[in-house]
Amino acid sequence: MVVMKSGRIIADFHAPRFDLETRHILFSASKSVTAIVAGILEGDGALDVDKVVAHYVPELKSSAYADARIRDLLDMRLSLDFEETYLDPRGDFARYRRAGLFEPPAAGDTPETLLAFLSSLKKGPKEHCGPFRYASPNSDVLGLVIERASGLRFADLVSIRLWQPLGARRDAYVTVDAAGSARTGGGICMTPRDLARIGEMMRLGGVVNGRRIVSQEWIADLINNGSAEAWAQGKSTEWLPNGRYRSKWYQTGEASKAFFALGIHGQWLYVDPAAEMVIAKFSSQPVPVSNDMKRLNLALFDRLAKLI
Repeated sequence: MVVMKSGRIIADFHAPRFDLETRHILFSASKSVTAIVAGILEGDGALDVDKVVAHYVPELKSSAYADARIRDLLDMRLSLDFEETYLDPRGDFARYRRAGLFEPPAAGDTPETLLAFLSSLKKGPKEHCGPFRYASPNSDVLGLVIERASGLRFADLVSIRLWQPLGARRDAYVTVDAAGSARTGGGICMTPRDLARIGEMMRLGGVVNGRRIVSQEWIADLINNGSAEAWAQGKSTEWLPNGRYRSKWYQTGEASKAFFALGIHGQWLYVDPAAEMVIAKFSSQPVPVSNDMKRLNLALFDRLAKLI
Protein backbone atom coordinates (compact mmCIF):
# COMPACT_ATOMS: atom_id res chain seq x y z
CA MET A 1 0.00 0.00 0.00
CA VAL A 2 1.22 3.51 -0.90
CA VAL A 3 -0.34 6.65 0.58
CA MET A 4 0.16 10.09 -0.95
CA LYS A 5 -0.80 13.41 0.64
CA SER A 6 -0.70 16.64 -1.39
CA GLY A 7 1.55 15.01 -3.97
CA ARG A 8 4.05 13.46 -1.52
CA ILE A 9 4.40 9.80 -0.59
CA ILE A 10 3.94 9.73 3.17
CA ALA A 11 3.52 6.00 3.83
CA ASP A 12 4.60 2.72 2.24
CA PHE A 13 3.85 -0.84 3.28
CA HIS A 14 5.30 -3.81 1.45
CA ALA A 15 4.53 -7.42 2.23
CA PRO A 16 7.40 -9.96 2.38
CA ARG A 17 9.03 -10.60 -1.00
CA PHE A 18 7.39 -7.47 -2.44
CA ASP A 19 9.45 -4.31 -2.98
CA LEU A 20 9.53 -1.11 -5.02
CA GLU A 21 10.59 -3.05 -8.13
CA THR A 22 7.74 -5.57 -7.94
CA ARG A 23 4.91 -5.26 -10.42
CA HIS A 24 1.47 -6.56 -9.57
CA ILE A 25 -1.58 -7.21 -11.67
CA LEU A 26 -4.35 -4.61 -11.44
CA PHE A 27 -7.07 -7.02 -12.53
CA SER A 28 -10.14 -4.85 -13.19
CA ALA A 29 -8.47 -1.64 -12.06
CA SER A 30 -6.94 -2.04 -15.53
CA LYS A 31 -10.29 -0.88 -16.89
CA SER A 32 -9.83 2.52 -15.30
CA VAL A 33 -6.37 2.92 -16.84
CA THR A 34 -7.78 1.90 -20.22
CA ALA A 35 -10.49 4.54 -19.89
CA ILE A 36 -7.86 7.22 -19.23
CA VAL A 37 -6.36 6.35 -22.60
CA ALA A 38 -9.81 6.60 -24.18
CA GLY A 39 -10.11 10.05 -22.61
CA ILE A 40 -6.79 11.10 -24.14
CA LEU A 41 -7.99 10.06 -27.60
CA GLU A 42 -11.34 11.77 -27.07
CA GLY A 43 -9.47 14.98 -26.24
CA ASP A 44 -7.48 14.59 -29.47
CA GLY A 45 -10.70 14.29 -31.46
CA ALA A 46 -9.62 10.77 -32.51
CA LEU A 47 -12.41 9.02 -30.58
CA ASP A 48 -16.12 9.89 -30.54
CA VAL A 49 -17.76 8.26 -27.52
CA ASP A 50 -21.21 8.65 -29.10
CA LYS A 51 -20.33 6.47 -32.08
CA VAL A 52 -21.22 2.77 -32.04
CA VAL A 53 -18.59 0.10 -31.51
CA ALA A 54 -18.98 -1.35 -35.01
CA HIS A 55 -17.84 2.00 -36.44
CA TYR A 56 -14.37 1.26 -35.04
CA VAL A 57 -14.40 -2.56 -34.91
CA PRO A 58 -16.53 -3.85 -37.81
CA GLU A 59 -15.74 -7.45 -36.85
CA LEU A 60 -18.24 -6.98 -34.00
CA LYS A 61 -21.16 -5.93 -36.23
CA SER A 62 -22.97 -9.24 -35.62
CA SER A 63 -22.47 -9.20 -31.85
CA ALA A 64 -24.15 -7.45 -28.92
CA TYR A 65 -21.73 -4.58 -29.44
CA ALA A 66 -22.85 -3.67 -32.97
CA ASP A 67 -25.26 -0.92 -31.88
CA ALA A 68 -23.68 -0.12 -28.50
CA ARG A 69 -22.09 3.31 -28.12
CA ILE A 70 -18.57 3.75 -26.78
CA ARG A 71 -20.22 5.65 -23.91
CA ASP A 72 -22.22 2.50 -23.06
CA LEU A 73 -18.94 0.58 -22.87
CA LEU A 74 -17.39 3.22 -20.63
CA ASP A 75 -20.30 3.33 -18.20
CA MET A 76 -21.11 -0.41 -18.14
CA ARG A 77 -24.64 0.18 -19.37
CA LEU A 78 -24.72 -2.49 -22.07
CA SER A 79 -27.40 -5.09 -22.52
CA LEU A 80 -25.28 -8.24 -22.75
CA ASP A 81 -26.11 -11.93 -22.46
CA PHE A 82 -23.15 -12.60 -20.16
CA GLU A 83 -22.74 -13.35 -16.45
CA GLU A 84 -19.64 -12.35 -14.48
CA THR A 85 -19.46 -15.59 -12.46
CA TYR A 86 -15.85 -15.88 -11.32
CA LEU A 87 -16.00 -19.35 -9.77
CA ASP A 88 -17.94 -21.22 -12.48
CA PRO A 89 -15.34 -23.38 -14.31
CA ARG A 90 -17.54 -24.02 -17.38
CA GLY A 91 -19.55 -20.84 -17.91
CA ASP A 92 -19.03 -17.96 -20.31
CA PHE A 93 -16.74 -16.16 -17.88
CA ALA A 94 -14.37 -19.15 -17.76
CA ARG A 95 -14.45 -19.25 -21.56
CA TYR A 96 -13.63 -15.53 -21.58
CA ARG A 97 -10.63 -16.09 -19.30
CA ARG A 98 -9.36 -18.91 -21.51
CA ALA A 99 -9.71 -16.73 -24.62
CA GLY A 100 -7.53 -14.11 -22.92
CA LEU A 101 -5.00 -16.75 -21.79
CA PHE A 102 -5.74 -16.07 -18.13
CA GLU A 103 -6.39 -19.80 -17.80
CA PRO A 104 -5.10 -22.79 -19.81
CA PRO A 105 -7.35 -24.38 -22.44
CA ALA A 106 -9.97 -26.81 -21.17
CA ALA A 107 -10.03 -30.37 -22.50
CA GLY A 108 -12.12 -30.60 -25.65
CA ASP A 109 -12.29 -26.84 -26.20
CA THR A 110 -11.39 -25.21 -29.49
CA PRO A 111 -8.93 -22.38 -28.67
CA GLU A 112 -10.27 -18.92 -29.51
CA THR A 113 -8.95 -15.38 -29.42
CA LEU A 114 -10.48 -12.48 -27.49
CA LEU A 115 -11.93 -11.01 -30.68
CA ALA A 116 -13.54 -14.33 -31.61
CA PHE A 117 -15.03 -14.63 -28.13
CA LEU A 118 -16.29 -11.04 -28.10
CA SER A 119 -17.85 -11.40 -31.53
CA SER A 120 -19.88 -14.38 -30.26
CA LEU A 121 -21.57 -12.47 -27.42
CA LYS A 122 -25.26 -11.71 -27.92
CA LYS A 123 -27.39 -8.82 -26.77
CA GLY A 124 -29.54 -9.21 -23.68
CA PRO A 125 -33.31 -8.76 -23.63
CA LYS A 126 -33.18 -5.00 -22.95
CA GLU A 127 -31.77 -2.04 -24.84
CA HIS A 128 -28.37 -0.50 -24.20
CA CYS A 129 -27.98 2.55 -21.94
CA GLY A 130 -30.00 0.90 -19.18
CA PRO A 131 -28.98 -0.12 -15.63
CA PHE A 132 -25.38 -0.41 -14.52
CA ARG A 133 -24.37 -3.97 -15.30
CA TYR A 134 -20.77 -4.94 -14.77
CA ALA A 135 -19.27 -7.06 -17.56
CA SER A 136 -15.52 -7.30 -18.05
CA PRO A 137 -15.59 -8.05 -21.82
CA ASN A 138 -16.86 -4.50 -22.41
CA SER A 139 -13.44 -3.20 -21.42
CA ASP A 140 -11.58 -5.50 -23.79
CA VAL A 141 -13.83 -4.18 -26.54
CA LEU A 142 -12.82 -0.67 -25.47
CA GLY A 143 -9.19 -1.70 -25.89
CA LEU A 144 -9.87 -2.82 -29.46
CA VAL A 145 -11.69 0.46 -30.15
CA ILE A 146 -8.71 2.41 -28.79
CA GLU A 147 -6.29 0.56 -31.05
CA ARG A 148 -8.43 1.09 -34.14
CA ALA A 149 -9.04 4.77 -33.35
CA SER A 150 -5.37 5.49 -32.72
CA GLY A 151 -3.75 3.17 -35.24
CA LEU A 152 -1.33 2.01 -32.53
CA ARG A 153 -0.95 -1.10 -30.43
CA PHE A 154 -2.35 -0.51 -26.95
CA ALA A 155 0.99 -0.87 -25.15
CA ASP A 156 2.71 1.55 -27.52
CA LEU A 157 -0.05 4.11 -27.15
CA VAL A 158 0.02 3.90 -23.35
CA SER A 159 3.79 4.25 -23.36
CA ILE A 160 3.75 7.38 -25.52
CA ARG A 161 0.68 9.17 -24.21
CA LEU A 162 0.48 8.14 -20.54
CA TRP A 163 3.52 6.35 -19.15
CA GLN A 164 6.27 8.67 -20.33
CA PRO A 165 4.43 11.98 -19.64
CA LEU A 166 3.44 10.61 -16.23
CA GLY A 167 7.08 10.16 -15.27
CA ALA A 168 6.57 6.52 -14.32
CA ARG A 169 9.68 4.98 -12.78
CA ARG A 170 9.33 1.37 -13.94
CA ASP A 171 8.04 -0.36 -17.05
CA ALA A 172 4.49 -1.65 -16.87
CA TYR A 173 3.18 -4.48 -18.99
CA VAL A 174 -0.09 -5.94 -20.19
CA THR A 175 -0.97 -9.56 -20.85
CA VAL A 176 -2.18 -10.54 -24.32
CA ASP A 177 -4.16 -13.31 -26.00
CA ALA A 178 -2.83 -15.73 -28.62
CA ALA A 179 -3.26 -13.09 -31.34
CA GLY A 180 -1.46 -10.41 -29.32
CA SER A 181 -4.58 -8.46 -28.32
CA ALA A 182 -4.07 -6.67 -25.00
CA ARG A 183 -6.19 -7.73 -22.03
CA THR A 184 -7.27 -4.15 -21.36
CA GLY A 185 -10.09 -5.31 -19.09
CA GLY A 186 -7.81 -6.91 -16.51
CA GLY A 187 -4.24 -7.64 -17.59
CA ILE A 188 -2.26 -4.46 -16.82
CA CYS A 189 0.59 -4.83 -14.29
CA MET A 190 2.73 -2.14 -12.61
CA THR A 191 4.43 -1.11 -9.39
CA PRO A 192 2.32 0.36 -6.56
CA ARG A 193 4.11 3.73 -6.69
CA ASP A 194 3.46 4.09 -10.41
CA LEU A 195 -0.19 3.24 -9.79
CA ALA A 196 -0.22 5.98 -7.14
CA ARG A 197 1.25 8.39 -9.70
CA ILE A 198 -1.73 7.73 -11.94
CA GLY A 199 -4.02 8.55 -9.02
CA GLU A 200 -2.15 11.79 -8.33
CA MET A 201 -2.50 12.79 -11.98
CA MET A 202 -6.24 12.14 -11.69
CA ARG A 203 -6.43 14.16 -8.45
CA LEU A 204 -4.81 17.10 -10.23
CA GLY A 205 -7.35 17.03 -13.03
CA GLY A 206 -5.18 15.33 -15.64
CA VAL A 207 -1.94 17.30 -15.15
CA VAL A 208 1.56 16.19 -14.08
CA ASN A 209 4.36 18.71 -13.49
CA GLY A 210 2.45 21.32 -15.43
CA ARG A 211 1.96 19.03 -18.43
CA ARG A 212 -1.59 18.08 -19.37
CA ILE A 213 -2.12 14.38 -20.07
CA VAL A 214 -5.92 14.10 -20.01
CA SER A 215 -8.38 16.92 -20.63
CA GLN A 216 -9.83 18.64 -17.59
CA GLU A 217 -13.31 18.15 -19.09
CA TRP A 218 -12.87 14.36 -19.18
CA ILE A 219 -11.76 14.23 -15.54
CA ALA A 220 -14.53 16.56 -14.37
CA ASP A 221 -17.12 14.49 -16.20
CA LEU A 222 -15.70 11.32 -14.63
CA ILE A 223 -15.93 12.77 -11.11
CA ASN A 224 -19.26 14.58 -11.35
CA ASN A 225 -21.41 12.67 -13.82
CA GLY A 226 -22.67 9.13 -14.17
CA SER A 227 -26.25 8.03 -13.62
CA ALA A 228 -27.36 7.57 -10.02
CA GLU A 229 -30.52 5.94 -11.38
CA ALA A 230 -28.56 3.42 -13.45
CA TRP A 231 -26.45 2.58 -10.39
CA ALA A 232 -29.51 2.17 -8.16
CA GLN A 233 -31.02 -0.25 -10.68
CA GLY A 234 -27.87 -2.40 -10.62
CA LYS A 235 -26.61 -4.88 -8.04
CA SER A 236 -23.81 -2.91 -6.39
CA THR A 237 -25.81 -0.77 -3.98
CA GLU A 238 -25.20 -3.35 -1.23
CA TRP A 239 -21.59 -2.28 -0.84
CA LEU A 240 -21.75 1.28 -2.28
CA PRO A 241 -25.27 2.60 -1.68
CA ASN A 242 -24.71 6.14 -2.96
CA GLY A 243 -22.33 5.19 -5.74
CA ARG A 244 -22.18 5.99 -9.42
CA TYR A 245 -19.99 4.77 -12.27
CA ARG A 246 -18.53 6.90 -15.03
CA SER A 247 -15.83 6.14 -17.59
CA LYS A 248 -14.83 3.00 -15.69
CA TRP A 249 -14.24 4.77 -12.38
CA TYR A 250 -16.43 4.38 -9.28
CA GLN A 251 -17.72 7.39 -7.34
CA THR A 252 -18.44 7.07 -3.62
CA GLY A 253 -21.27 9.61 -3.76
CA GLU A 254 -19.92 11.22 -0.58
CA ALA A 255 -19.19 14.91 0.04
CA SER A 256 -15.46 14.32 -0.52
CA LYS A 257 -16.21 13.34 -4.14
CA ALA A 258 -13.78 10.47 -3.70
CA PHE A 259 -13.53 8.15 -6.68
CA PHE A 260 -11.63 4.95 -7.29
CA ALA A 261 -10.56 2.06 -9.50
CA LEU A 262 -11.16 -1.47 -8.23
CA GLY A 263 -10.02 -4.97 -9.20
CA ILE A 264 -10.81 -8.48 -7.98
CA HIS A 265 -8.80 -9.92 -5.09
CA GLY A 266 -8.48 -6.42 -3.63
CA GLN A 267 -6.72 -4.04 -6.05
CA TRP A 268 -7.48 -0.36 -5.38
CA LEU A 269 -6.60 3.12 -6.57
CA TYR A 270 -8.49 5.55 -4.34
CA VAL A 271 -8.51 9.32 -4.90
CA ASP A 272 -9.94 11.72 -2.31
CA PRO A 273 -9.75 15.28 -3.70
CA ALA A 274 -11.02 16.90 -0.49
CA ALA A 275 -8.26 15.27 1.61
CA GLU A 276 -5.66 15.66 -1.19
CA MET A 277 -5.04 11.95 -0.70
CA VAL A 278 -4.25 9.08 -3.07
CA ILE A 279 -3.98 5.44 -2.02
CA ALA A 280 -2.72 2.57 -4.19
CA LYS A 281 -3.27 -0.85 -2.67
CA PHE A 282 -2.48 -4.32 -3.99
CA SER A 283 -3.91 -7.38 -2.28
CA SER A 284 -4.14 -11.15 -2.54
CA GLN A 285 -7.58 -11.71 -1.07
CA PRO A 286 -8.46 -15.43 -1.32
CA VAL A 287 -11.82 -14.91 -3.02
CA PRO A 288 -12.30 -12.73 -6.12
CA VAL A 289 -15.13 -10.57 -4.77
CA SER A 290 -16.25 -9.84 -1.20
CA ASN A 291 -18.64 -7.01 -0.39
CA ASP A 292 -17.49 -7.13 3.23
CA MET A 293 -13.88 -6.58 2.14
CA LYS A 294 -14.91 -3.71 -0.12
CA ARG A 295 -16.70 -2.00 2.76
CA LEU A 296 -13.73 -2.63 5.07
CA ASN A 297 -11.27 -1.10 2.60
CA LEU A 298 -13.49 1.93 2.04
CA ALA A 299 -13.73 2.41 5.81
CA LEU A 300 -9.92 2.25 6.01
CA PHE A 301 -9.51 4.86 3.28
CA ASP A 302 -12.08 7.15 4.87
CA ARG A 303 -10.32 6.86 8.24
CA LEU A 304 -6.93 7.60 6.68
CA ALA A 305 -8.38 10.69 4.98
CA LYS A 306 -9.36 12.00 8.40
CA LEU A 307 -5.99 11.19 9.98
CA ILE A 308 -3.41 12.50 7.53
